[in-house]
Amino acid sequence: MTETNRVVVVGDALIDELRDAESLREFPGGAALNVAVGLAVLGVPTTLIAMVGDDPDGAALRDFLAAHDVALIATPGPHGSSRATSDRTDGEPRYAFNEAAKKRRIEFGDAERAALDAARLVVVSCFPFDDGAQTDAFLAAVTDPQQRLVIDPNPRAGMLADREAFVRNFERVAARSLLTKVGDEDAELLYGSTLPELRARLLSAGAHHVLATAGRDGATIETDDGLLVSEPISALPGAVVDTMGAGDATLASSVQTILATGVPTDAPGWQRLLAAAMRIAAATCREEGALLRVPPVV
Repeated sequence: MTETNRVVVVGDALIDELRDAESLREFPGGAALNVAVGLAVLGVPTTLIAMVGDDPDGAALRDFLAAHDVALIATPGPHGSSRATSDRTDGEPRYAFNEAAKKRRIEFGDAERAALDAARLVVVSCFPFDDGAQTDAFLAAVTDPQQRLVIDPNPRAGMLADREAFVRNFERVAARSLLTKVGDEDAELLYGSTLPELRARLLSAGAHHVLATAGRDGATIETDDGLLVSEPISALPGAVVDTMGAGDATLASSVQTILATGVPTDAPGWQRLLAAAMRIAAATCREEGALLRVPPVV
């Protein structure tokens, strides 16, 4: 794709540390980083705006993004780079985040605003919506959000300081956005509700297009003009190895389709968008880690 199709992704970048009884493995991760790299894998020129520290983890994140041709505009990390730990040494997973992740901030200065202004689409994922000042700064930096902004709340329990504030700010941003993506885990963590209930709530609050993902049950698009389209997860050869990046891959694929063909205006158009996303999500789940994988051509 040409530079006129550049996407700017805003959100988190961190090191995922996976511990079990036999090993310790580390991967560059974070929902926003996964989406940005996934878009680059799909051929979309991409910039990531995220907090990255001046430390070895930050160097690893920068190297990983550069290797995938993702431009980085980094907010300095006063507490270093963010790190998430998944500890399975006792069998059951336990999740923890370091101080940098809990206190992450994104600044919107001249460089960030220039990148956002020039972007064809802006995607935000795992943003600290429980911080009203940061939410206000983000909204002030994005022009024409109803035509350009794609939002995925992607909350993490260990990083959630104020659930009610997060919900309130997420919903007001969703009401101004082109597309809102949510998952079944978001519905449970933020609302204690089902995914269909959350879709209805967001649409009644002003969202235009809601993409809802439900793991092995696939995904659904519901729109404010009454369309409801669902697609099961694709059946690809091989076993499911790791579901970590499925939602991020779904979002990246959906954004790439919108760039290539525009926002769908009818049920067949949304069906094609979902079918492509479910194939890419299925392929991603057949490899370890969250890096988007492109399924084989059939």
